[in-house]
Amino acid sequence: MPFLVLYLTRNGYSIAQAGLAVGAYGGGHIIASMLGGHLADRIGRRNTIAVSMFASAAAMLALSQARAFVPILILTCLTGTAAELYRPASSALLIDLVGPEQSIFAFGMYRAVVNLAFAAGPATAGFLADRSFLYLFVGDAVTSVIYGVIALAALPHGLRTYEKEERFGEVLRVAASDKPLLLFLLATFCITLVDFQMGSTFALHVKSVGLPTRAYGLLISTNGFLIVCFELLITTFVQRFRPQPVIALGYFLSGLGFALTAFARTLPALAATVVVWTLGEMISSPMAIGYVAQLSPERYRGRYMGLLTVTWSFGMLAGPPLGTLLFARNEMLLWLACGLLGILGASLLVTLSRQRTV
Repeated sequence: MPFLVLYLTRNGYSIAQAGLAVGAYGGGHIIASMLGGHLADRIGRRNTIAVSMFASAAAMLALSQARAFVPILILTCLTGTAAELYRPASSALLIDLVGPEQSIFAFGMYRAVVNLAFAAGPATAGFLADRSFLYLFVGDAVTSVIYGVIALAALPHGLRTYEKEERFGEVLRVAASDKPLLLFLLATFCITLVDFQMGSTFALHVKSVGLPTRAYGLLISTNGFLIVCFELLITTFVQRFRPQPVIALGYFLSGLGFALTAFARTLPALAATVVVWTLGEMISSPMAIGYVAQLSPERYRGRYMGLLTVTWSFGMLAGPPLGTLLFARNEMLLWLACGLLGILGASLLVTLSRQRTV
């Protein structure tokens, strides 16, 4: 999906249309986040993951054949729904296995494995995209099927905590009364607006300064490489501190890194900005997921993870369209907005930390 903007603009669509398509994926992400958390608690974590992977493979192949803009939007939304359905289930399953107390380090390990592939994936994708974007669609579908088979063959079911007598919307009423959770989700929404520039306007900036597609792939792979090499070490160090200030620092660095993109016009300079926002991601991401795990009641664990994923989804829905709109009108304003959102997200977390102290 980070290459969707480049795929569409190469096929004649405008920057605004490409941003809208990425936003459509975010719309599917929202549906998946709500549905995925519900299914994780109702039919089990493993079954939800398998359904997501097989549906994702089918949707991705269908998207590869779409040529008109409206079908592309619809299929991108469906792809987002299918491909992201597994996230609340995978997070909940990990907590089932290790418990909330060990969740921060466990998520650090989980992200290290994911980013081991992410370090190679975009670089490979950029190489393939210079030849044919069809290879990306097919590769995504094949790896999704492999993941689905592994899930059915090897993963445990995990907890099923849904109760038949549970009232409709009960978990939302519980979450709505959880003020620390709501403040944290608002801060996270601010930074997701920034993070999802990676797959939209950051790619356009790389292109605008005259660098090839493979350079963008290498830059994104740098993000994954750094996470694989350093995130577990960073997580081991920061997990001894209270989560709110640590997450605030990570959110600030993420915003700062993207703000610095405004001044980066060479590959080394762009790589330096990637280092800054990746450092923010490494500091905050395992702590953020672990923090929600600590806040979540066991019976609502899958759906609390779903609420966190919903927040990311809204960032994916709004971030790329707003970012591409600003990029087309005033690129400097876009990167300034990223910096301000990082400051706002960090400030909300500092406020939350002070409230918890009191």
